[in-house]
Amino acid sequence: MRTEAQVVVIGGGLIGCSILYHLAKLGWKDCILLERDELTSGSTWHAAAGIHGLHDNSNITRIQHYTMNLYKELEAETGQGCGVFQPGSLYLAQTEAREHQLRLQEAKAKYYGMNFHEVSRAEAEKLHPLVNYDGIRCIMYEPDGGNVDPSGVTQAYAAGARAMGAQVERFCPVTATEQQPDGTWIVRTPKGDIKAEWVVNAAGLWGREVGAMAGLKLPLIPTEHQYFVTEAIAEVKAHGMRLPSVADRDGEYYLRQEGDGLLVGAYEKNMKFWAEDGTPQGFGHELFADDLERIEDNIMRAIDRLSVVGDAGIKRVINGPMIWSPDSNALFGTVPELSNYFCCNGIIPGFSQSGGLGLLAAQWIIEGEPQYDMFAWDLARFGDWADAKFTKAKVQDQYANRFSIHFPNEERSAGRPARVRPAYEMQKDMGAVFGLNCGWEHPLWFADKPGVTDTNGFTRQNWFEPVANETKMLRDHVGVIDISNFANYRITGPGAHDWLDALLANTIPTEIGRSCLAPLISVRGGIAGDFTVTMLGEGDYMMVGSGMAERYHQRFFNAVPLPEGTVFNNVTDTTAGFNIAGPKSRDLLARMTNVDLSHEAFRFMRSQQITVAGVDCLAIRVSFTGDLGWELHCAEADQVKLYDALITEARAMKGGPVGGRALGALRIEKGYGSWGREYSPEYFPQEVGLERLVKPAKNFLNKAAWETIKDEAPREHLVGFEIEVTNADASGGEPVFMPDGTPAGRITSGAFGASVGKSLALGFVKADTAKPGDTVDVFILGAPHKARILEQPAFDPEGKRLRG
Repeated sequence: MRTEAQVVVIGGGLIGCSILYHLAKLGWKDCILLERDELTSGSTWHAAAGIHGLHDNSNITRIQHYTMNLYKELEAETGQGCGVFQPGSLYLAQTEAREHQLRLQEAKAKYYGMNFHEVSRAEAEKLHPLVNYDGIRCIMYEPDGGNVDPSGVTQAYAAGARAMGAQVERFCPVTATEQQPDGTWIVRTPKGDIKAEWVVNAAGLWGREVGAMAGLKLPLIPTEHQYFVTEAIAEVKAHGMRLPSVADRDGEYYLRQEGDGLLVGAYEKNMKFWAEDGTPQGFGHELFADDLERIEDNIMRAIDRLSVVGDAGIKRVINGPMIWSPDSNALFGTVPELSNYFCCNGIIPGFSQSGGLGLLAAQWIIEGEPQYDMFAWDLARFGDWADAKFTKAKVQDQYANRFSIHFPNEERSAGRPARVRPAYEMQKDMGAVFGLNCGWEHPLWFADKPGVTDTNGFTRQNWFEPVANETKMLRDHVGVIDISNFANYRITGPGAHDWLDALLANTIPTEIGRSCLAPLISVRGGIAGDFTVTMLGEGDYMMVGSGMAERYHQRFFNAVPLPEGTVFNNVTDTTAGFNIAGPKSRDLLARMTNVDLSHEAFRFMRSQQITVAGVDCLAIRVSFTGDLGWELHCAEADQVKLYDALITEARAMKGGPVGGRALGALRIEKGYGSWGREYSPEYFPQEVGLERLVKPAKNFLNKAAWETIKDEAPREHLVGFEIEVTNADASGGEPVFMPDGTPAGRITSGAFGASVGKSLALGFVKADTAKPGDTVDVFILGAPHKARILEQPAFDPEGKRLRG
């Protein structure tokens, strides 16, 4: 066994073997995988192993498509059979909402060049004559859908890795991982120690235990999961061809052919946890006792759809463990608090994603960043607030609602509240309906009484009118927006300016009271973040950024050493903030402070330390609404006092509280991008209109990467859309086509712009396909809606309100 390696991969299941294979394929062959037992031990060996291409997240669709195509290549490359069966998959819609979802996925498939299309009932009956299609509104067919052999795929990855020079060591449990002062690792095993540059935790059911060796508390918990295989069914055998799998998610079961029988699995409401306090070290290829009564309701729905299931005997029952994250997405990426430690844990549809996750993991480790924006899967989306109680509640909800539609803007309540500010109870009494943002409860909109909750769907919901009213109220009068979900950082000391200047691409202010907008450049030259930086005093700066990216950005902060005597403090937990915006915002603040707020005395992108209603605040003249406004940042302890005073004055001026959904509509009216939607590592500055904020005369993090792409013509352009639609609005992910059907782009954000009376969206169009002024089709509710690409923002294109 090697004593030194570039990477030690811990875990010999599907994902660990895929990562090892892709590391070797990308050129890192001095790698070793350690498996405590036999390959596939844990949850890999008993998986149903279905494969499908489409996902609600476009980048996951890309990696699933890659994975599906990889398996046959693996067989040819390694000679190891993967047991690939691709008879196709039928997707059934019993409800209008499911039909909307499937039609949107059909449009996405057309955009990405994937094969997923509607079939008639007659066509479906030819493909799968055993299904009763009564009551089905819509049937989609994915010809490449199917399943693989769990053991075959895992062994193929391992064989391919070995052939390229990587090593696989079975029956070699890891007993400790110890980081060294130089950032490398010592991985201890009964067979000897290994010195490694990198450690990869792909330990599956033991991901928590392996993480704990490095001091990590990963938000993961296992559950039981059951499926069964029937005895041979004469009708299946007589069909003569392999039947397509059936995805009847409204029925909350899945079904495919297995031999001459059928495999039926379910995610039941009465779910069951397992090994909450830790996965037993001796567990390997064991299963739990059958408990089919727990999935009886799901089975009965399957029998209603395929009566042959009810007539068949049961050949075997598989009741085994799966390990989940709070949102059922993978915990993927480097750990911000550690050097050279990578996680890939909590993967549920592993056989649809294994190849893509392995490829992107290898890219991240070797090249410093994956080719796709993976923030929705990035482990940095969770912090310490995602504790055991939160994780258990969320996993219970995710499991029980595995096949439920996750509607646009839907906010599920399980596990909440996790973190609240002092003003939470006051806002709740005011009728606030909350969303979750980096653990914080954040007001999304305000109902006319307490206790109202969101309705959910693809069409406009119960919050449409209140949010429109908040939007118009701010544009006509004044609004008070809680921005305490923003991330706040304080950098102090003699090297504060130099550190920020070395981190960010814009020139950092050297005059007290000045602010700037500054992008953070990613490893590949894209947009890793955007910040407002304010000089408070000599060697004293405040930096404000995206709250949801707080832990994600820590990776970049760590990449620039702090000068001696300089201190970086994350003050998010102790800082609260409000944005006061609208044409009357100056008048409102004038009633509450003695500071001169005139345009001449307090210009745009300037700041002052002021007192508002007796509360000390940092006031920055900036607003994400695109309207006249100020951000007020205060100590969290003063939040209630300041909020009460602001709301009282606002209401006296026909204004009031404004939530996050209205803020989203306001920034879309103005054409402002948002990190995680329009701004991401995938997009270059010149593609999103931020190139003027990148200063080539100075040095900054990842400047060399930016220099390699700065003169490239934009691949896509960020643009605004005005859409002809009356009952729904774009939310993000909808594909855009030219009138002749040519794929043109995709939506990243959408909302109804109440102050301009139009349904609006932001998104990207291909530079050589569409341009401002063109008419295009945006697929909302899975159907084309005419839209015009805007030449300028719908609201205040000249910025007169913002700078007035």
